[in-house]
Amino acid sequence: MKSMVSTDESYQYTTNRKKSVSMETYVFLFVCVVGFGYLISKMGVGIMFNIIMYTAHDLLLNTVFFIMAIAVLAGAFAALLSEFGIVALINKIISPIMGPLYGLPGAASIGAITTYLSDNPAIISLAKDKGFSKYFKNYQTPALCNLGTAFGMGLILTTFMISLGNGTEFIAPAIIGNIAAIIGSIISVRLMIRHTKNYFHDQNDPEGSLSPDQDDFLNYRDVRPGSIFERALDAVLEGGKNGVEMGLAIVPGVIFICTIVMILTFGPSEVNHGVSVYKGVAYEGVAILPKVGQFLAPILKPLFGFKSVEAIAFPITSLGSVGAALGLVTKFLKEGLIGPNDIAVFTAMGMCWSGYLSTHVGMMDALGVRKLANKAIISHTIGGIFAGITAHYLYLIYQLIN
Repeated sequence: MKSMVSTDESYQYTTNRKKSVSMETYVFLFVCVVGFGYLISKMGVGIMFNIIMYTAHDLLLNTVFFIMAIAVLAGAFAALLSEFGIVALINKIISPIMGPLYGLPGAASIGAITTYLSDNPAIISLAKDKGFSKYFKNYQTPALCNLGTAFGMGLILTTFMISLGNGTEFIAPAIIGNIAAIIGSIISVRLMIRHTKNYFHDQNDPEGSLSPDQDDFLNYRDVRPGSIFERALDAVLEGGKNGVEMGLAIVPGVIFICTIVMILTFGPSEVNHGVSVYKGVAYEGVAILPKVGQFLAPILKPLFGFKSVEAIAFPITSLGSVGAALGLVTKFLKEGLIGPNDIAVFTAMGMCWSGYLSTHVGMMDALGVRKLANKAIISHTIGGIFAGITAHYLYLIYQLIN
């Protein structure tokens, strides 16, 4: 519930309240009028609404449910890996390198694995756990936001990309994308730690001390009751249920954001003698993003190696929702707009960014350092860009070797 502080004479509003009508009301109204006015001028009222509805409907049937199916399978498999100690084994392998690479204690590897198997906010529940947070110095804790976000939805994203190929076509690009995302995460976390060190030094806040005893958290795991078969069945059902919840959670982002992006990305069905012909079918649009892509092509081509200018839509959408960005990939492939290199770059940037603009402020607020949210966003933006660049050049090396 939004809070309000009252006095004898008037109400004093907190930061959660605004005047019923303010400047942003008129700005938003202006944007809506200009946006819809432009679409209507190009398509007409009836055709515009047909395109919006048919695009949203097709995204729901052919993209959302496909992603949800992958999320259910990935969730069930991830639960099995956790139940029978595979995640713990991976954690033991990764923990020793967390310090040299990230400047974080070995326990941070659990956060990376957890978010890879689920989503960004999972790192917050870990950070709030005293058994987990005791291994971190004060300046290291805020960097968990960047670490977790860099691996959010990693398993689902990777599985989705691999499933799009014919056979093994996209396995290598997806793996390359994962490697590049790790490099991007290191850059993001290291940059963030520089800011947090300065912040806690300025606040005269002691760094805190690490607990020497990590047996409870790193060397033991909780398992479900029952026989091996019962534990496996429970893990599959619970993991699959989590996959369904995650699949449902991305519905608004995919349908709303993707519909807008599709309309801004693709053009009319036909162009006769320079005149656009709209039929009111799914995925028609006004092709604004390709024009932006053409303008940025001299920069984007050497950095990311995109096959077409339309590909710029994926990283832009990933800023707000990687689930929504996945909705673009199938259409791009059908249109022949992307190839294996783009899949590698998409995997890297999608996994590293993971819709961080929509989660970073809330996550930093949950960690009690909202003042550092802008630093976290800047650091993560740089990390994601480097992830995409790294993926492109790693794929070029891969092509040369093969």
